[in-house]
Amino acid sequence: MNDDLYSRLIEYSQSEMYPFHMPGHKRHSDGSLIPYQIDLTEIEGFDNLHHPEGCIREIEKKAEALLQVKRAFLLVNGATGGILAAIRTMTKPGDTVLIARNCHRSVYNAVELCGLNAEYIYPKRLEKYPTVCASVTEEEVYEALQKHPDTKLVVLTSPTYEGVGSDLALISEICYNCGAKLFVDEAHGAHLYFDRKTVTAMAAGADVSVVSLHKTLPSLTQTALLLTNDESIEGLLQANLSVFETSSPSYVLMSSVDQCLKKTEQDKSLFKAYEKRLEIFYKRTKSLCYLNLLFNHLPDSVYDYDKGKLVIMTTGTNLSGHDLAAILRDEYKLETEMSACDYVIAMTSVCDTDEGFNRLADALAEIDKRITSQLISQNSVEEIRPEKAYNSCNCFRYNAVVKSLTETAGTVSHEDIFAYPPGIPLVVKGELITEAILNEIKRLEQSGVNIISSLNTYPNGLIVSDFN
Repeated sequence: MNDDLYSRLIEYSQSEMYPFHMPGHKRHSDGSLIPYQIDLTEIEGFDNLHHPEGCIREIEKKAEALLQVKRAFLLVNGATGGILAAIRTMTKPGDTVLIARNCHRSVYNAVELCGLNAEYIYPKRLEKYPTVCASVTEEEVYEALQKHPDTKLVVLTSPTYEGVGSDLALISEICYNCGAKLFVDEAHGAHLYFDRKTVTAMAAGADVSVVSLHKTLPSLTQTALLLTNDESIEGLLQANLSVFETSSPSYVLMSSVDQCLKKTEQDKSLFKAYEKRLEIFYKRTKSLCYLNLLFNHLPDSVYDYDKGKLVIMTTGTNLSGHDLAAILRDEYKLETEMSACDYVIAMTSVCDTDEGFNRLADALAEIDKRITSQLISQNSVEEIRPEKAYNSCNCFRYNAVVKSLTETAGTVSHEDIFAYPPGIPLVVKGELITEAILNEIKRLEQSGVNIISSLNTYPNGLIVSDFN
């Protein structure tokens, strides 16, 4: 493969590799490559993302009509910028925020930047597949709000990376009755606003949500929308977006949002055809003996599920998720979104083809026949609930020192440690590192999961707080 990035991209795009991963456009193209001819800046007649009144505002209005929300803000640095802006808008320094522990790392970054006190909801695990989190329940939210009555904001992810959704209508009502606002990270659920079968965060009564168009719809990477029905915070949301978003937004990206919205509005057959492809795929894979599709085995602890996420479980087999992803890539030219200890996620969208779904179904059937009937036992998954020594925003108050991994048990982490993807922290800065945490990190790595620390010291060591 060529060394320079552009050549590598062209070479890869011309290979037989099929993309079961984001972005949702699945590399479908009209033949154009780098679009220099439409890469502009805020010249006369082309509006201003940070004060939209013309053509950019028209894109936002189109999104508002299609998604049935009062206000949509166009984002060009992904859901991350929207998450940072939303949390800053709805809190003040020192406020308590209640966060589902399976939220994306950008939520934790917002907590640190905004000087907030984070308390956590730990979603239960699926009994059969304990590496996957169940839905956050209204009882869990209510109990946590009773325990932390000064909570100003609740932050949840729904649907999750694995497609698990929560009862946002009931949770929204509980938050309102307890005097807390609700922010929902719907980054993986932009398409759900178009299928009209799922109760989205905005329809459920959440104060603000964010959707990543690029994940599951035909739009370029980094494009997203910040949504709200609360007109009283529109001005603050716009102001905070100007803090976290670039002052030189890409017109290429913004135009792709425009084209994405037009396509979803004009082609009514897109989602019906997509639904049919998924239906056929799940029927074809229901007879697998050893591999399992999570959607075909959903327990009652899952309130709602996005079946566009093909979560392929290897639990109880002689394959790890990493093994399966490698086989799909190397032998079948199918690149999946991510692999965990005992599952692989293949992300799909309206742009996937019959050929792509058929190739994956055929590959899984062949691999399933090769798995031995002598199943190995599933390693138990220990739930990790780190103890907080101080809020992450206070890490600057302490000196830091680098220690080898073997020396870190009993110390307080000065950086976040997370599995990527999906980017959910195992340890947040300010939390105690224990032997159990180190064992979990080792278990994840042995299964092929990529572990990263926010200051890039892992695996050579970790930066911990020095209280001397």
